[in-house]
Amino acid sequence: MSSEIQAEGVLMGRVSQQQAEENRRRVVENAARLFRAKGTHLSVADLMKASGLTHGGFYKQFASKDALIDEATTHAFEELAQLHSAGLEEHAGQRDSAREALINTYLSVEHRDNPADGCPAAALAADMAREPADSEARRVYTEGVGDFAAALADEEADGLVRLSTMVGALILARATQGSPVSETILESARTSLVPSADGEPR
Repeated sequence: MSSEIQAEGVLMGRVSQQQAEENRRRVVENAARLFRAKGTHLSVADLMKASGLTHGGFYKQFASKDALIDEATTHAFEELAQLHSAGLEEHAGQRDSAREALINTYLSVEHRDNPADGCPAAALAADMAREPADSEARRVYTEGVGDFAAALADEEADGLVRLSTMVGALILARATQGSPVSETILESARTSLVPSADGEPR
């Protein structure tokens, strides 16, 4: 009988551990979306409520809110890298075609209107500027920006120039949303970055 009770206890422990890991994953994913949509100033209570969990459970999972910001920033850039990889796969490894599709998607009204699922380089820029220079979140952000720029580079153009154009246009388009200038900004950036049939910027 005691062995059965012990086995049941082990099983319950595994289930509890699995549930704790699932809860942690859900909090990180939700935080990555909410921070991009509303900023890292969101309270722990709001983040936990959005995840369907109690405020008290937060500190069983994370050392601090800063630790969650670090993980959520990492998760957001991992999603961005996966998106780029998926684009390469969709275009059969043709980097130029994949890059053009990425730029068009990035500078779209849909991306402008959905920051929660969008690029962390643009959505988190203002928050990261306020982070300490030696913070983990700032390090992850800086590394993510560098990786994204590298993915956009080719022999014809510097990836940082392309990325700066894209991020700047997206931020300005969101700030002017509701006016005609917003979509004009997106279109102007696309025109400058996506080559025409003769290989020159449109």
